[in-house]
Amino acid sequence: MFSAGCSALSSSAPAAPSGPANTTSSTPSVSTGVNAGGARPTVVLVHGAWADASSWAGEVKSLQASGYTVRAIANPLENLTTDSETVADFLKTISGPIVLVGHSYGGSVITNAAAGNPNVKALVYVDAAAPDVGETNGSLSGADSILKHRSDAQLFDQLPYPGAPAGAMGLYLKEDIFVTNFANDLPKETAQQLWASQRAASTAAFETPSQTAAWKTIPSWYFLSTGDQIITPTSERAMAQRAHSTVTEFNGGSHLTLISHPDAVTTVIQSAINSIH
Repeated sequence: MFSAGCSALSSSAPAAPSGPANTTSSTPSVSTGVNAGGARPTVVLVHGAWADASSWAGEVKSLQASGYTVRAIANPLENLTTDSETVADFLKTISGPIVLVGHSYGGSVITNAAAGNPNVKALVYVDAAAPDVGETNGSLSGADSILKHRSDAQLFDQLPYPGAPAGAMGLYLKEDIFVTNFANDLPKETAQQLWASQRAASTAAFETPSQTAAWKTIPSWYFLSTGDQIITPTSERAMAQRAHSTVTEFNGGSHLTLISHPDAVTTVIQSAINSIH
């Protein structure tokens, strides 16, 4: 399921810095986050696999304290096409500019959900996949990802679920993988609690080809953690480079840096907000 690698991506991305840094691939205008019509953008946060909307709790708290309307919404984790349609339908209920943020598999979802919606002014990828048309989320974790170096039996507990497409299974990350490789910069007790409360993700979510690539027409920001073992920096740098994203590399962290260091992630979201004028 995760064997396709990231061969479609460029390998000429810049080397990692020694500490947190911003590498600007474009030069967005900076403002107060208020557009010409006077409306502040709404920030919509889309979680990834083996998680839920509560993973954004730190970012929600900070953004609300700054006066923004924030919505962390449920991602079905069933199929990239229908998951994206679910998010796209939610976005249609929002008037005014939108900053759309995705973590992990949520990055694939926002890449599709934003297409055709003129209110989406910025995309923010947080340790996330940003597929091109025809690519699957499962192919973008990177050749050096733990997902490429363990068998499915070592990685997941698999089970059927009602209404699943033929051959699809629900996946839970095994505890040792979750604690050691998924949430590796969190205290062990916290990681174990998150493992116990994770949501299953369907194999179909990872295997459905992306239908669009909104980053080709919408400015994007990329937050990547050098300690991410799930979607690795090698893959993320290549995806960010081809999207001409404004890149922030966080030295350390994990695939769950949005939980362990929400202020660092919020700073990047704020940069995207500030670009709207």
